[in-house]
Parts: sequence; structure tokens; C-alpha cells
Amino acid sequence: MIRILVICEGPTESRFVTRVLAPYLQPKGRLLFPTLISSRAGNGCGGNVTVERLANAAQKHYFQAHRVTTLVDYYGFRRLAGRSHATLLQEITDAVKKTVGQPYNPHHFHAYVQMHEFEALLFSNIEKFDTLPDGFNKQARTKLETVIRQFDPEDINNSPETAPSKRLEQIFPYGCYGKVEHGALIAEAIGIDTIRARCPGFDAWVTLMENW
Repeated sequence: MIRILVICEGPTESRFVTRVLAPYLQPKGRLLFPTLISSRAGNGCGGNVTVERLANAAQKHYFQAHRVTTLVDYYGFRRLAGRSHATLLQEITDAVKKTVGQPYNPHHFHAYVQMHEFEALLFSNIEKFDTLPDGFNKQARTKLETVIRQFDPEDINNSPETAPSKRLEQIFPYGCYGKVEHGALIAEAIGIDTIRARCPGFDAWVTLMENW
């Protein structure tokens, strides 16, 4: 078994790793276990991620697993200042290398940064929102279909009003969808294979872990 530590942005991503992604990869000889980027509240960074925090978390846990990776989103980073996704990935890798020091193995760490937040993955199969105990009805389905006709899941845009989580807040009545409570539940109903088929960036990350 190859032990892979996944540094997660928050409890939603951590629960997704534990409940959905880890069981999917375990039969393939990959043992995933999540950890949160440290915060005073113990709830991750909550959309307030920095390269420095991520590098410090990687350094702290670097020797606890055979491989270390991340599950954070691009627009959760502070002070992007126009940096491209590729530039940010390189900055994270360089910062981890500097923070860890010697011995540093370039194959030991891989930064995975989704362009948009975790909820983007849930748009891979909108019918699975029927797992919500309340709120999924004809009107909600129509609104979800409107989003999917415009975007592939990983391309759902990121303005404060139209980010994936904000869209869900607008579609479902207050209290019907809770990110931590329902996110992993819906992803589990969708299934990793379907998410991979609809989300090429996510698929490339899972493929990497399968090949480690």
C-alpha cells in the first residue's frame, strides 16, 4: 500500500477524501488520509489559503506518508495578484521544496489546485442532488440544468455571485444544502468514475495518484 497524505482546504474536502476518494483508491493499493491546513479554529483556511500556509503544512507532514498532495481551489488563495494557475502551482512546489529542505524528493509532493471550489464537482451529475432530504424539485432541477448547459463542471465561473457554492445557495432554500453535511454525500452518490469523466483536471489528479 502507498500512503498518500492529502492536505485539504477545509472539512468538506477532508470528508470527501475520507468518505469517497479513499475507498475508491484503496483497492488500487493507495491509502489516502486527509489533514487540514492549520487554523486557529481547526477548520482549515476557509477560502483564505496562502502559499506559505500550504508549504508549512506540507513540511509538517512531509515524512508521514509515501506521497503528499493537496486539495485546494485556485480562487481560495489570497493575494493572487493576477498569477496564473500554472504560476501558482510552481510557486507552491518551490515553497514546499524550500521549506522541507534536504532531503527533498521531487516525486514526493504534488500540488493539486482546482480552478473552482469543491462544489463544482457536484455538477457532474445534477440528478444526484435528489439525495438532499428537502429542496430538490422540478424548479431546482431546471436551474441546475441551466448551469450545466452553459458550463462544464470545472469551468463554472468564480464571481462572488456565481461561484458553484453561491449558485447552490441561490437554487436551494436556506438550510436544504449544507456544504460539509451534504457535499460528500452527493459526491458519493455521483461516484468518482462519473466525476472523472466530466472533470478532466480532477481525473488527471486521480490518475497521478493511481500511477504513484
